[in-house]
Amino acid sequence: MSVGFMLPSAKDAIMWRGPKKNGLIAQFLKDVDWGELDWLVIDTPPGTSDEHLSVVQYLKESGIDGAVLVTTPQEVALQDVRREIDFCRKVGVRIIGLVENMAGFVCPKCKNKSEIFRPTTGGAARLARECGVELLGSVPLDPRIGKSADYGVSFIDEYPDSPATTAFLDIIERIQSIVEQDRPL
Repeated sequence: MSVGFMLPSAKDAIMWRGPKKNGLIAQFLKDVDWGELDWLVIDTPPGTSDEHLSVVQYLKESGIDGAVLVTTPQEVALQDVRREIDFCRKVGVRIIGLVENMAGFVCPKCKNKSEIFRPTTGGAARLARECGVELLGSVPLDPRIGKSADYGVSFIDEYPDSPATTAFLDIIERIQSIVEQDRPL
């Protein structure tokens, strides 16, 4: 579900403030018939804004399994995630773990890996150690991820031999393991 589906045109900007944004979040979380779900994944922008507080507030009563925080290797992104870690701890949302996205580039042709976003301060691995958070995995850049998204096809199904596919599947498996071990039988 996306607010983009409700706009007259894909070019229209959304310029909403507090009450209107929070009302939409409430409507998405309470009024949308999601059907039977295995997982509800909510992608939020970086930071610790009203949107984050609203999501936590509206979902607390139904139970939140936890947060998976995503960063890139460079320090400016890690700073945002440090604040997200603090936010989660303050509002009582368990941190399932940390994922490092864009962790190197793997050429789809030759399979060589190079670092585009250098982890000059240690990247997600160091942040995870410093904050006592599990590093769930690192996903290398693969230009076919964006292409798959543009065409609405599953990257994992289309490119099963990509190192990014392996990383995604390993991360998904670890998240499932963490969450399911805490669920009652």
